Amino acid sequence: MILVPVAALIAFVLSLLLGVAYIDFLKKKMLNQYVLEEAPERHKEKSGTPTTGGFFIVLSSLIAAIVALFMAQKTSPGAFLLLITYVFFMFAGFQDDLQKISKHQNKGISARRKLFLQIAISLLPVLFVTISGRTFLTFGDYTLNLGWFYPVFGMFLIAGVSNAVNLTDGLDGLAASNMVISLTALVLINLIMGNVDIAIICAAIAGACLGFLYFNKYPAKVFMGDTGSLALGGVLGTIAVMGKFELWLIPIGIVFLCETLSVILQVTSYKLTGKRIFKMSPIHHHFELCGWSEKKIVFVFSLITLIFCTGAVLLFWKLNG
Repeated sequence: MILVPVAALIAFVLSLLLGVAYIDFLKKKMLNQYVLEEAPERHKEKSGTPTTGGFFIVLSSLIAAIVALFMAQKTSPGAFLLLITYVFFMFAGFQDDLQKISKHQNKGISARRKLFLQIAISLLPVLFVTISGRTFLTFGDYTLNLGWFYPVFGMFLIAGVSNAVNLTDGLDGLAASNMVISLTALVLINLIMGNVDIAIICAAIAGACLGFLYFNKYPAKVFMGDTGSLALGGVLGTIAVMGKFELWLIPIGIVFLCETLSVILQVTSYKLTGKRIFKMSPIHHHFELCGWSEKKIVFVFSLITLIFCTGAVLLFWKLNG
């Protein structure tokens, strides 16, 4: 139990230390972000900010998680598969970032190729869960066994959450701050269920994200890039699948869900009616164009996540505690 906060603390310190060195490396190598032309006007000043900062989030959390798992003697095939999936998602995102950097624009690998990589990586944990016979969804006393349909559901869930965090990563500190809150909720839920190994991993990633926020808060000194957002979203979905908390991602990842829905609604509305529902999607850009500052959007969205996560943990504890 004590090694859960220890994992978070180790990851936090490592993230701060690695962040300084890595950002200096990024500046020397000119690995900078290129802003979309369609983005709000004030985003153009962000062009040239170092990117791929997600690398030191993943590295610091990986080291902290492995150290804490061995200290707690809670190593298991499931825990290491979760970490391997996390690393694979990071490399998929890094490939996308390198494409953007080399082309000097904000368009990396194609959406089709990105989705293929996400689904292929998701296959690892989904097959592990399916082979072990845990092809069911649960909510309290209610259980629905999806059988052999579960692999399809699981792969698209993980890929979907990976894309959702990627869409949310559009303002300084937005994705990272919401990840800290969501992962903290998953730490508590996993501890309630006795999944100490997964709780340690969640705590390590939350600690690393908190350290990253020191550099990523407005005005950001570094962006996580797809290297970080695809990895964080992928591991969030994988934790839900392997821990059997799939349905609990709705309240725990409420902001990520709303960001994704805003894009779907915007595209659907424009194709069907030629009209847009929002001034711009994802929805954080809508509020920007309504005059909200980045700090206000990050604070309000994080507060919403905190409220929903608190409610989810209390309800989960009542149903399963």
